[in-house]
Parts: sequence; C-alpha cells; structure tokens
Amino acid sequence: MSLVLGAIADDFTGATDLANNLVRAGMRTLQVIGVPRGELSLDDIDAVVVALKSRACPAPDAVSDSLEALHWLKAQQARQIFFKYCSTFDSTDEGNIGPVADALLDAMGARQTVMVPAFPDNGRTVYMGHLFVGDRLLNDSGMEHHPLNPMTDADLVRVLSRQTPHSVGLLPRPVLAKGGEAAKTHLDGQAAQGVRHVICDTLDESDLEVLAAAVVEFPLVTGGSGLGQALPAEYRRLGWLEAVDNAGRLAPASGAALVLSGSCSRATLGQVEHFLATHDGFALDPLALAEGNDQIEQALAFARKRLFAAGGGETPVLIYASAAPDKVRLAQQRLGVAAAGELVERALAGLAKALVAEGVGRLVVAGGETSGAVVSALGISELRIGEQIDPGVPWTQTYIKGHESPLSLALKSGNFGGVDFFSRAFDALREERLP
Repeated sequence: MSLVLGAIADDFTGATDLANNLVRAGMRTLQVIGVPRGELSLDDIDAVVVALKSRACPAPDAVSDSLEALHWLKAQQARQIFFKYCSTFDSTDEGNIGPVADALLDAMGARQTVMVPAFPDNGRTVYMGHLFVGDRLLNDSGMEHHPLNPMTDADLVRVLSRQTPHSVGLLPRPVLAKGGEAAKTHLDGQAAQGVRHVICDTLDESDLEVLAAAVVEFPLVTGGSGLGQALPAEYRRLGWLEAVDNAGRLAPASGAALVLSGSCSRATLGQVEHFLATHDGFALDPLALAEGNDQIEQALAFARKRLFAAGGGETPVLIYASAAPDKVRLAQQRLGVAAAGELVERALAGLAKALVAEGVGRLVVAGGETSGAVVSALGISELRIGEQIDPGVPWTQTYIKGHESPLSLALKSGNFGGVDFFSRAFDALREERLP
C-alpha cells in the first residue's frame, strides 16, 4: 500500500496531537521533525506528519517551509495532504493559515479546500462560522491575550478573509445535518462560484464524520487534529487503508526510566507534587545553574545512583525545574525571562543527552519548550507514534545513533495529562499495553 496521508503541521506539539489521533483511528504513523534530508523506510507506515515551526514565523517563511514539506510528501506519493494548524486558528491578519493554504492549493493545482479547526473532544467547536472554546467565543476565551497571535475575532470567515485575496465561504450546520452527499454538493456549488476556502461548522463527532465523507477525495484538507480522527474510516471505505490490529504497536520498551520536567504550568506542578509523594526527585534552580555546572553534576550523580546502580532503573526518578510562580518570578527578575528559560532548557537537554547515552530507555519530558530542546539535543529526526497515555500525549519511539534498543519517549505539553500522568505513563509500558 502507498502512503495514504501526508500532513504538514505548523508546530511540534500540534504534529504529535494529529499523529496521536491518526493512530487511534487505525493509521500507522510516523512523525518527522522538519523535512527529511535522507531516505526513510515507510514500508509499514500509512501516514507521515511533518512537524514545522511555521505557526508564528513571517508568512513568506511559513509558505516556503510548507511547500518544501509538500514536495517531499508528494514524492512519497501521499494520496491526500493535510495542512494542520491549531484548533484555535492561531494566526494574524497577515497569516499564516491563509497564505500557506493558498500556496499549497496553487502548487497542487487544486481549486478548493476546507477549513476544519474544530476538535469537539477538546471543547473546540464551530457554529455559523464562529469558533468556540468550551462555551466561550474565541475572542472571549483568553486567546485574545495570546502573546504572539492574539485572536480577537471569533468569525473565522472574516478572519480568513483578511489573510487571503480569494473568496471564503461557509458550510453551515444545517447542511451538515443532511449528510455527506449534501455537504459535498454544497462544497461543489461553492467551488463553482469561485469560493476557494470553506469554513466548516462542526459541533460534534458526527459532524466530523460527515465532513470526512465529503472531503476524503480532496487533494488538500486543512484543520485541527479532530478531522484526523474521522478520515481513516473513509480511507478504509475507499480501499486505501488496510485494517491493522494495533496501529500504535511499538517495540518492547527497555532501559532506565526518567522524567524531566521544565514546565511550570498548573497541571505539571500538580503532576510533580503527586509523583514526588512516592518517587525520588531532584530540583534544579535557575539561579544555581547560572553560577556554573555544579548543580548539573549533582543532578547527574543523583540520577546515576538511582538508575544505574545494582537493582536500579525500573523505578522512575524525576529531575525538574518546575516551580511555583513566585520562585519563577524571582529567577526571571534576577536573570531575565529569556535567560532563565534558556538555562533550564539547556540543562534538561544536556541531562537527557548524558543519561540516555548511559542507559535511559524510557523518558517522559514535560513542557513544550523543554521537549523541543530535548529532541534537538538527542538529534531526533523521526518518531514512531504509539498508543495514547492521556488525550494528546502518546508514547513514541525512536532510535538514537549508536544504540541497539529504541528510546521510548513521551513528550507532554505543560497543560496536558492527569495528576498521576508520570507514574501512569510508565505503568502503561510495564503492563505491555505497548508490546
């Protein structure tokens, strides 16, 4: 079977979110970090998600990077292309959603695409073109204060119309309620009128299923990860996708177990506190890190004693810079906001590199920036996506150069996961949920 879906995601955690939904819906999925430069083995892969950093960069750069990803995916003969952005439609009046979608349509010679940001499972819905986060309009959800892409308008037809010179239409809920054929007829009619981008209402999972049936043969679809959980059933209906018993099957996990946490979100702070009640931990202090390498050496000694001494390694330990807001503010005041963050990311990335080299084979990382720093330090270019631990967070697996056994890796966004996430993640591996 050829590659069914090629996805272009505008950030790292968004790529993992989509990949997670594809696996849950039965697609064997590989996530790559940036456009691959060498050969990849895709023999048992149904979907590839290319993770870019194009959400908040200048629009011309986002377009260039996305076209490079498109050309690579088309060279792999992907049947359908998916441009993935955030379920809160993060963008400015200059882009990047509109310019990238236009460039992809032009490059593919396609006349129309759909915009499906909704993810009902996570409280993102669209009604009459207006995006809701829970029961609040987008511009009253807190997203209006976003530091990079403040979203002050919930009317997505209006938002997208400011980003593209082409016509923007709407597929309203009453049409969706009539089923896939009615939705497809509506889209065809819009295309005949020159409407290039169509915002799609979506209130629940059944709406996603109707949309998937209507657009499965579109060359390009765009949206959040919600649509990704509905498309695989349509691929199977068309005979594009084989049924597999466990799309998230990974190799057996091995090696010592470690948690690295750099996030200071409320959810992660609760997870750290819960974990420390029954496990050993070592706290990093940005102020101490600024004074030299002594604390790094102390953290390494702490981990080595517990992970690699006789009988160690099975029980996970935690190294964390997660701290309460007052301590974070103190460090930021003395060091500067950017410098404090960079110190922590560099320290945790360096610890990950050293300890993986010494035998850590099961690693959980908390925090988006921390995850990016760790992935970079380890030289990871691709991740095989496994089963979900919590919504939006799967186990993944990759091979590190010079290592015979794979590294099992869970990269957790700061606000994701239940309070017992750290311990439960390792329980999943021990119980062979990922054989």
